[in-house]
Amino acid sequence: MQPYVPPPEEIDDIPVQKQKYIGLKDHDLPIKVLFTGYLCTVGVGYLFAIIQILFTHGMADGKFGLSVDDIVYSYYGNRSGTVLETQLNGSMKDKATDQERFDIIQWVRDGADKDDYIDNGIKKIIENNCVMCHNKDSGSLPDFNKFENILAVSKQDEGATFSSLTRISHIHLFGISFIFMFVGIIFSFEETTSVRYKCIAIGMPYVFLIADILSWWLTKLHPMFAWLVIIAGVGMGTSFVYMWVISLLEMWLFKPVFVSGLGMHYLQWRDSLRSEALGKTVDYIVCLIKKSINFYYHYIKSNALPLLKKAWDFLLSKIKK
Repeated sequence: MQPYVPPPEEIDDIPVQKQKYIGLKDHDLPIKVLFTGYLCTVGVGYLFAIIQILFTHGMADGKFGLSVDDIVYSYYGNRSGTVLETQLNGSMKDKATDQERFDIIQWVRDGADKDDYIDNGIKKIIENNCVMCHNKDSGSLPDFNKFENILAVSKQDEGATFSSLTRISHIHLFGISFIFMFVGIIFSFEETTSVRYKCIAIGMPYVFLIADILSWWLTKLHPMFAWLVIIAGVGMGTSFVYMWVISLLEMWLFKPVFVSGLGMHYLQWRDSLRSEALGKTVDYIVCLIKKSINFYYHYIKSNALPLLKKAWDFLLSKIKK
């Protein structure tokens, strides 16, 4: 008996099943090498970015390590001193001796007089220790060969300027969004995470990136928002590390990790959570989380929103001036 073969006109009506995307573990070796090379490169770049933050913003208060005070001094400023004094006691502390730093700070506090700038030897100290970086070819750094630029940083420290925030904001938004786009594309081929959590992991970096940039501007208006800078940075880094690790493990260690190793233990743990006894516990925890979210929502609505309105009014008053 011959099998039935539909005529050509019926074949056109047969629905074609869409082919599922190729998982990371099933990609050809050259593609895996390409993905791995990119992930390793941006991973090292991310590490150096953290180190750079520790040596710039992390030294704003004169102590190594990133803290809330560092964030406040970087964006809101140290309103009790001048920009030059803050830098000499912070990230520029190792660029001059204690006596030289003392002489410069004393000159600033005495009024930053132009005649004393030469007579007291401040000009010589600046030329020997600062001009090597602060010159006309330094880009964003002020040129200390000109006295008016030194005088500008001898005023009250008000943190980052609005022009500098505008410049670094658009650079970070464009550059970092491209990094997360390619990391997200690679991560989208992984198969061990459900679609819901995969979407969350891919979308989180963009949410935290916008929150991070916005928190710079808010901290410029009020120091209390410095905590938002840290929270956004931690959230962005967490999502990056998660996608980075899962992508590499699936490409090269899928079987030992997700099949016969940690993956198997995870599935057993997940199945145990679905039991009736533990299910009630999970429901109770979820209920507590919902209550906590509702509490903080009403708290923020009644306390934070009026503060944001004051900050907005303050910004408008500065713009009008």
